[in-house]
Amino acid sequence: MIGHILIFLGICLITISTIGVVRFPDFYTRLHAAGITDSSGAMLLLIGFALHNEFSINTIKIMLLILIIWIANSTNSYILARTYYKSKEKKS
Repeated sequence: MIGHILIFLGICLITISTIGVVRFPDFYTRLHAAGITDSSGAMLLLIGFALHNEFSINTIKIMLLILIIWIANSTNSYILARTYYKSKEKKS
């Protein structure tokens, strides 16, 4: 039951942040919405899937995937924001 709730919350969060990526006016707010999707929405989905698998080799794989996404998403968002900032700085 908890797995179903986490999967539903993950889907809701991904849907809301996808709308934010489309509707927000500038790069930084869109980047924030995309970062929330990867960080929170994907994590909720993967944790829900892990709970559905009980404990197996797939659960270990899902936990490793969560770790990789968690590290890569924060790095990716930082690099994108910094690159955009530096490109605007050079044009001025």
